[in-house]
Amino acid sequence: FPEMLSNPKLALAQGTLNVAMKQNVTLSCLSEPGSPPVRYSLFKHNQQVSALNRSDLTPALFTLTISSASDAGEYKCKAEYNNSSGGKYSNSLNFTLIEPISKPVLSSPTSQAKKGQNVTLSCFSENGSLPITYLFFKGTQNISPQKTMQKREAAVIFLFINSLSDFGTYKCKANNSFPNNTKYSNGFNFTLAEERSHSQPLIISLGLILLLLIIGFVLAIPFLIIPLYKASE
Repeated sequence: FPEMLSNPKLALAQGTLNVAMKQNVTLSCLSEPGSPPVRYSLFKHNQQVSALNRSDLTPALFTLTISSASDAGEYKCKAEYNNSSGGKYSNSLNFTLIEPISKPVLSSPTSQAKKGQNVTLSCFSENGSLPITYLFFKGTQNISPQKTMQKREAAVIFLFINSLSDFGTYKCKANNSFPNNTKYSNGFNFTLAEERSHSQPLIISLGLILLLLIIGFVLAIPFLIIPLYKASE
């Protein structure tokens, strides 16, 4: 008599549950204990996608190619004897389709700053599966803890411009669960804003006064020359 089948175990033999487009994954399904031969069927959302007969106690291996979003989702397998009804179902495995991130954009509300000023930098990748992790750099040195964004929004850091050395080139990088897909942003530089001298308003005021005196003198010339001309006649 065949031994009673147990619920089979569905496991990953190759690949990950976070899958990229066109990626291959292999699933392993085995019922222990169980007397061969055993028929194993693979289901996706209760629809059979493949079946294998095993005449020994080795697992059934199902290789899938994730070629579209519809290939992601929940999978189960079923173990049964050929001449029996029913069967036992396994645990489920859920595949999530992941998208590579796009090159992040590093920006700031202002491109000019002066010493003693607070500024902000934001880093944002428009495309890519969430969550996305961002890290900010100045030169080759990171300047903040990494920020993991669970929503489609920019990571923002606050900087204090303390000296001229703070006017170097800034960059950020972004990555997600997609393998080998770290992307670096454009470089961003703050320029030093020209600081107005405290003497500038005084110089402008003196210049205006001098201009008014010259204009007044020019306007007064006819009144000075005419009496002198009449007195000489």
